Amino acid sequence: MSEECTHDCSTCGAGCDHVDAKDLIAPLNKDSAIKHVYAIMSGKGGVGKSSTTASLAAAMAKRGYKVGIMDADITGPSIPTAFGLTERAVGDGESIFPEVTAGGIEVISLNLLLENKGDPVVWRGSLLSGVVKQFWTDVRWGQLDYLFIDMPPGTGDVPLTVFQSIPVDGIVVVTSPQDLVSLIVTKAVRMANMMSKPILGVVENYSYFQCPNCGEKHYIFGQSNLEQVAAEENVKILARVPMDPAMAAAMDQGSMETLTPNYMEPVADAILAHEETK
Repeated sequence: MSEECTHDCSTCGAGCDHVDAKDLIAPLNKDSAIKHVYAIMSGKGGVGKSSTTASLAAAMAKRGYKVGIMDADITGPSIPTAFGLTERAVGDGESIFPEVTAGGIEVISLNLLLENKGDPVVWRGSLLSGVVKQFWTDVRWGQLDYLFIDMPPGTGDVPLTVFQSIPVDGIVVVTSPQDLVSLIVTKAVRMANMMSKPILGVVENYSYFQCPNCGEKHYIFGQSNLEQVAAEENVKILARVPMDPAMAAAMDQGSMETLTPNYMEPVADAILAHEETK
């Protein structure tokens, strides 16, 4: 392997011993058809990728689209909790059937397959990557307009498997207004660029707290330098999400579909605009 490898096989020269990037794409479940796939990722954990994914899926579903969520954060799955899903997913010997939320969003997560949801997943990276790939090949998604992938933190085995095995149409990067924002965004953006995946933009969670009495905004983590970082990396700022106790409660209570306001509406707009330009 060349030391200058970009991990994007489609860019390799004739002397490279890699296979073509298209050959790495895993076949979708034979009884499924998915029009668009978007990944929600970050360079670190704890920045609210799952709440972003849940809110974005809810926003698209309310617009009348058929939506699914693949919870690729295998060791820290929280998507089922966000939608109040408690039943185990079942299969027919050939395919696994996703669980469906009250609003019609299809969800697959390892927590929907475990006998005991509290059991830790102590697996090596290759096993984690294999499960995520099976979520694409073995889950009977049916007909979906949009599949959103809640990625694990970082830029390791699972994100690499997703980008190589699944035809991702675009990426939303999630961050927070802490000192690490530059590192978080930069790592995610540069991995996306290495894999030749378009970045729609950045969502900043925990941007501020707005007093419910006077309306004044308080920047708990300080003013972020997201504008500077976004300009340096040439990405858009799609949304700035406040610290909203109602969102935390909705995640815990499984009511993300009914939470208002939905701060991901601008991100949904950006996705639709992106589709129009393709």
